[in-house]
Amino acid sequence: MSRVARVKSSTKVYHVILRGNGKQDIFLDDEDKGKFLKEIKNTKEKYGYELYSYCLLTNHVHLVMFDKEENLSKIMQSLAVTYSSYFSKKYEKVGHLFQNRFLSKPVETREYLMQVCRYIHQNPVKAGISKVDDYKWSSYKEYIGEEKVVSTKIVLSLFGNSKEEAIDNFRKFHNDNKEDINDEYEYEIVTKFTDEKAKTKIKEILKMEKLKEINNFNVKLRNEKIRKLRKLKGVSMAQMARLFEIDKKVIEKLMKGGE
Repeated sequence: MSRVARVKSSTKVYHVILRGNGKQDIFLDDEDKGKFLKEIKNTKEKYGYELYSYCLLTNHVHLVMFDKEENLSKIMQSLAVTYSSYFSKKYEKVGHLFQNRFLSKPVETREYLMQVCRYIHQNPVKAGISKVDDYKWSSYKEYIGEEKVVSTKIVLSLFGNSKEEAIDNFRKFHNDNKEDINDEYEYEIVTKFTDEKAKTKIKEILKMEKLKEINNFNVKLRNEKIRKLRKLKGVSMAQMARLFEIDKKVIEKLMKGGE
């Protein structure tokens, strides 16, 4: 089966995920995590990209990077090969450490950049590992302290004019734990449905024969129906809008709890 071409970002900013093959652990101790960060520094020097945020979890890694020279595949291959070699030698392991292909998603807007960085920094909270402020292996600490691996200027500029104001707003933003706040950014653990599969799933949940019939309902009933899909994974808001033939802005508002 041929590979699907990656969607390029007009901003050259990407949310990237690298996962252990078969969900296996890729970090067994702090030395491993330190080694991975060292390799990030090396690839930054080699390929000239900027890292905006990161989080290292036991079996996967989140990165947000500005790939100004469009070397994303080379960067990730270099990281994976070098770290895999270290891991295999240290633990006398054979076979693939990482999944064959990393995942990447374009970050096209300032709002999305803010939200995805929060999503990444809140991963330890969702995993029940640590509070955002206490987790040692994410870039959060570099935003409120000293830069070591990431470039904080761009993201902090979205939170305030002075550094002090920006850090204060950044801290408040990251400790907003609304239940549905990260739903849109969990694409890495979701199997994306084709339109046909999405139709089947939605019909099943809403107990409807034809999705377009929703436009014949009064607004209140229509909204109640659509809100039932808020926890549905694998179907994007753009996909819902297309299948229902409803304005995407309406879907987005309802998915976020609006009327």
